[in-house]
Amino acid sequence: MRIHVLGSAAGGGFPQWNCNCPNCEAVRRGDPLLRARTQSSIAVSSDGEAWVLINASPDIRAQILAFPDIQPRQARRDTGIRAVLLTDAQIDHVTGLLVLREGERLPIYCTRPVYEDLTTGLPLLSVLEHYCGVDWHALELDGTPFEIDGVPNLRITPIPLESKAPPYSPHRENPHPGDNIGLWIEGADSGKSVFYAPGLGEISVAVRERLMQADCLLVDGTFWREDEMAQTGVGHKTASAMGHLPQSGDAGMIAQLKHARAERKILIHINNTNPILREDSQSRSRLSEEGIEVAYDGMDITL
Repeated sequence: MRIHVLGSAAGGGFPQWNCNCPNCEAVRRGDPLLRARTQSSIAVSSDGEAWVLINASPDIRAQILAFPDIQPRQARRDTGIRAVLLTDAQIDHVTGLLVLREGERLPIYCTRPVYEDLTTGLPLLSVLEHYCGVDWHALELDGTPFEIDGVPNLRITPIPLESKAPPYSPHRENPHPGDNIGLWIEGADSGKSVFYAPGLGEISVAVRERLMQADCLLVDGTFWREDEMAQTGVGHKTASAMGHLPQSGDAGMIAQLKHARAERKILIHINNTNPILREDSQSRSRLSEEGIEVAYDGMDITL
């Protein structure tokens, strides 16, 4: 099984277009200890030929151009992407769908609450019906693994997460199971597993079990601290109010991953304010001591 990180940043990317926080200012002037990142998305395959795109960020065109394995290779109009799987309806995970409108009917796998958001509050799927069209496959939350047509030897199980629906969701303040999901992905041949959860607000019993069992973790790395937005002078919302578990603190992500058996523990969906983006920061050193990596665009993982 191959997992390719197309984009590793949180919403807005890094640097964010209108942000002059120390990280964004430094990467713009070419500081070699920081690298630019596009917005969060990964692609997964068992054979390197057929891929499932997990989340479609606004940067998807540039991400496809940077990854030849999903570019057209066999026909005049072609792609290695066989389907798109959405973990939520957040802008930074879904607006890239509009970039894929020139193709054939687009197979999209998502939960019912996400489908509702994308046909009401942010009706992207309704818009796409006027272009390529959409074949929706509903993801059930009963713990049963499923396979994606055209992507062999991958078994995927959606795991409900405690987080928030987007601000435009009809049930933003009335959470529904399936507003946000993590994905337990297994290679049918290798038996290896990855748990992917770019938005993770709380550690439920089910999530903790997956954190302890996976061979590879790709989990929420948005913020280093709970009050990071205020501390960097770019906002007032806390990490938890935005549906994210910060890395630091007694119950933060570092503490949660301490006893995980995973061969690789990787943080993804990293906000532009997070000090872990700087390779010589104390925060990055702390992660290294704990055996935790920081995702970057183009990271390729083989299990």
